[in-house]
Amino acid sequence: MRVIAGLHRGRRLLGPRGQAIRPTSDRVKEALFSILGERTTGARVLDLYAGTGSIGIEALSRGATHVTFVETDREALRLVRSNLQQCNLEQFANICACQVSQFFRRGTEWSGPYDIVFCDPPYRLTPELLTLAGEWHVGWLAEDAVVVIEHSSKEHMPETLGPLSQVKRYDYGDTALTRFHLTPKEAPRA
Repeated sequence: MRVIAGLHRGRRLLGPRGQAIRPTSDRVKEALFSILGERTTGARVLDLYAGTGSIGIEALSRGATHVTFVETDREALRLVRSNLQQCNLEQFANICACQVSQFFRRGTEWSGPYDIVFCDPPYRLTPELLTLAGEWHVGWLAEDAVVVIEHSSKEHMPETLGPLSQVKRYDYGDTALTRFHLTPKEAPRA
């Protein structure tokens, strides 16, 4: 596992020992940041089910100003902390050691509003994430926020998730990325 582009390009990241954590492949990671384009520069990012932290670290390497990592697995939390230290990026990150459902309930403790939200739940938890996202408060998202969910290519994503509308789905073998934006009427007023 490595950082693909930006300030920390080529930096190796620590990966999991065993099968409990499924890191996003470099191919899918490259596709994700191609989809996001220049949005990453200056963005506040939320990395739900952060795993090793490679997506959030890639975002920081590409110019994001802050990333909030949410993860509950102890081994994954160790990897996120180690990878942030290895890249000297701790000052640009918050790590929330809790379940995503607990994080959603905290609301006001967030470092948002977020410009980019990336969700890579263990595939068995995708239905839980879809339920949670349906209850998402629009104030947690920036006006032009992008939410991307990584999931099994066999999984169907709904057209809407609460205040979010599906924009496009991208398939990469067994993995798919589905992009959502705020429905125009749901976007916060400036």
